[in-house]
Amino acid sequence: MKQLPFPACLPMVLGAILLAGCGRMPGKEDAADAARTASAIAGQASPAREAPRMQFADEALGIAILPTPGFTLRHDFRRAYLAAGDWKAFAEPDSPGTPLAALVLDGSNAVTAAELRVGASDDTRAVATCLDVANSATPDETEEVRIDGQPFRRFRASDAAMSHYLSVDAYRAVRHGHCIAIDLLVAGTRPEVYDPPRTPPFDQDTAHARLLEALAAVRFTR
Repeated sequence: MKQLPFPACLPMVLGAILLAGCGRMPGKEDAADAARTASAIAGQASPAREAPRMQFADEALGIAILPTPGFTLRHDFRRAYLAAGDWKAFAEPDSPGTPLAALVLDGSNAVTAAELRVGASDDTRAVATCLDVANSATPDETEEVRIDGQPFRRFRASDAAMSHYLSVDAYRAVRHGHCIAIDLLVAGTRPEVYDPPRTPPFDQDTAHARLLEALAAVRFTR
């Protein structure tokens, strides 16, 4: 049986334009058309997903905080509240630790203040007792919760002196050899002790609700 001859040329399957005949190769115009087509397709591609921008991050501990509107970031706990400037609320005397970040609710003042604090300690005793609750903790408000998927022990505690008050929702966990302390604090002074009485910048319920918003911005990166 007689074998048919192999075609003299093949269609350009990768070209952007189907050639009318097999007798010519693509020229400069064809190459330019293909380049324009490739450029158009590239322009329609989805942009690469960027990592979320953080307003605070500690890479060693793998903890970060997303931007949180209505709060001011501070890196110390030195404020004129009833709460001390220790690395965590209700810390034992001389307990070593480091304040990492504080989100202070805008408008906070001596009458009513609210802030989220993040502190850490790698002290042996601090790590061993990290999950212990404060003596002033409310017994029926201690539970296991998760923050960004990570387990924490939560308890609520309070303190008062004269006309001052302090309410704390405390979260504790051991991560990467450190005790991590996250505290939601609402502190202040009774408005009626001022003459004339002062108006709080926000009520306590609003403060707690806003602090929970800030807590939802906490992320763990490792």
